[in-house]
Amino acid sequence: MQERVVEIKTRDGEMNTYIYHPDRPGPFPVVVMYMDSIGVREELADMCRRIATVGYYVIMPNLYYRRYRSVDIDPVRILDPAYDEKFRLLWSLIDGLSNTMVAQDTGSLLEFIDSDPAARPGKLAIIGYCMSGPFVFRVAGEYPERVAAAASLYGVHLITDKPDSAHLIADRIKGEMYFGSAEHDKYIGMDELNAVKDVLEKARVRNRIEIYPHREHGFAFPARKAFHKGASERHWEVLFDLFQRNL
Repeated sequence: MQERVVEIKTRDGEMNTYIYHPDRPGPFPVVVMYMDSIGVREELADMCRRIATVGYYVIMPNLYYRRYRSVDIDPVRILDPAYDEKFRLLWSLIDGLSNTMVAQDTGSLLEFIDSDPAARPGKLAIIGYCMSGPFVFRVAGEYPERVAAAASLYGVHLITDKPDSAHLIADRIKGEMYFGSAEHDKYIGMDELNAVKDVLEKARVRNRIEIYPHREHGFAFPARKAFHKGASERHWEVLFDLFQRNL
C-alpha cells in the first residue's frame, strides 16, 4: 500500500490531503472520500485503505483546512456535558462549511488528480458520510462529466432552503446516486429521503435509496456506539458493486 500526504492549493489556502493506492503500477480508478464532521482521522484512513486494497486510488481532503490541519474530537463523548468545549468547536467547524465551498475545493482536487500519474484520468466515484452527504450530492451536479457514481451514507441536510442546496442542480447529474440511511436516524427522516427520491426521479437520475433496518446514525463507523458489523459490511458490498459497475 502506498500512502502519502500532499498539499493542494485552493483559492483559500493549502488543503492537506491524504492519498492511498496499491503498491503496484497504476493508474488506478479514483475514489474521493469526503470526511464526516469529526474530521480526518485513522478510522477514516482505514476505510480508505480498505477501498485502495482492491485496486483504487483513494483521496481524502481535510475539509477543515481553512482553520485546522487536524482536529481531535472524540465522537463517543459528543453528548458528554464535560465535553462541551469540543462540542461547540465541532458545530463551529460544521457551520463554517458549505456546499459551494466544498464544490470549489473539489475543483482544485480534480486538478491535482489530473496531474498525478497514479490516478486514472476521467470518471471517478465519490463518497460522503453524515455531514458530507449533501457535499457528494452537490458535487455530482457540479461535475457531471467526472462523477460516475456518488454514495451518501446517512447524509444529512440533503434538501435545504439555501441557494446552494444540492437538490437544486440534481437535473445536471449524469452518474449513479446511492443514498444509504439508518431506520432510526434523528438527523434525517423519511420525509426528506422521499423528497430526495422525488427530485432524482423527476431529473431521471439513476438512483437507489436504501434504509438499513434497526440501525442508527453512524452504523458504518467502527469507533461509534452505533456501529453494526452486519450493516457496515452491507454498505461495503454496496459500495464496491457501485464502483465496479460505474468505474
